[in-house]
Amino acid sequence: MTAIPKLVAAMLAAGAMLSTNAQAQPSRPECIAPAKPGGGFDLTCKLAQTALQDGGQLKSPMRVTYMPGGIGAVAYNAVVAQRPADGQAIVAFSSGSLLNLAHGKFGKYGPDDVKWLAAIGTDYGMVAVAANSPYKTLKDLMAAMKADPQKVVFGAGGSVGSQDWMKAALVAKQAGVEHRTMRYVAFEGGGEAITALLGNHVQVVPGDIGEVAGMLEAGKIRVLAVLADKRLPGKLAAIPTAKEQGFDVQWPIVRGFYMGPKVPDAEFQWWSTAFRNLLASRQFGEALDARGLFPFAKTGPELDSYVKAEVARYQTLAREFGLMK
Repeated sequence: MTAIPKLVAAMLAAGAMLSTNAQAQPSRPECIAPAKPGGGFDLTCKLAQTALQDGGQLKSPMRVTYMPGGIGAVAYNAVVAQRPADGQAIVAFSSGSLLNLAHGKFGKYGPDDVKWLAAIGTDYGMVAVAANSPYKTLKDLMAAMKADPQKVVFGAGGSVGSQDWMKAALVAKQAGVEHRTMRYVAFEGGGEAITALLGNHVQVVPGDIGEVAGMLEAGKIRVLAVLADKRLPGKLAAIPTAKEQGFDVQWPIVRGFYMGPKVPDAEFQWWSTAFRNLLASRQFGEALDARGLFPFAKTGPELDSYVKAEVARYQTLAREFGLMK
């Protein structure tokens, strides 16, 4: 083959690739947040919505839809059973979703039943009280719990065994308080829990630092501890870790997206490429920082392996608390 036909062949191949890519680009992109507005899933979807549109990855506006129920179970089942090949929709997940998968709370479906698309950042657990709370430090709170666990009411997204419950139980365990004696009120998402905290219906919220960044800046809440291995940078640097207060509890919360199990490869690859480009950009790092999130980028087989390993780790943790056999 001469140079000219080779050039023509290469141009035709490139044109075909561009055509396929254009066809695979979603015309009605949608991000499903598996909870009511105001929590971590909402934050995750809106981060992708803004970043993908501002970065030019999406040509059509992305809408955010809310599908609450079972801390992700309703959305997971709906996508797998009713929209398995929908290449327009991505669904937000967090470490809490993986914990529920580990507990079998998503019904008959497991981690192999969806396509894990991208992990885009990490959040960290925290323990928050209202700004006017008598508890100034985590030690204050634990002392009150130890004196009378029934006088301290925790409220958070998810029932017993959820990741927010786990945060409270791990901290209580470190303080020598039996986790079965905790008073715990379950809400559908982090937004509802914070509303209850501000209304003095609960005294403590073991949630995620990214969910409460705005409330913290507004002076409406006080964060007693962040559940990270070391203090977080920037505007969160003044918040002590639980570890430095004598309670060695760490709880990172990975945030990302999955898609239906039968989404065509071309459409799945379009989203994968869009997220890889996004995660490599400086602008996205700034967007994470503005929302109190931290870099954690995984796509493809690397993310799939991570998800399976985390589900196995959570199963071990659940057995330690007597939540499963």
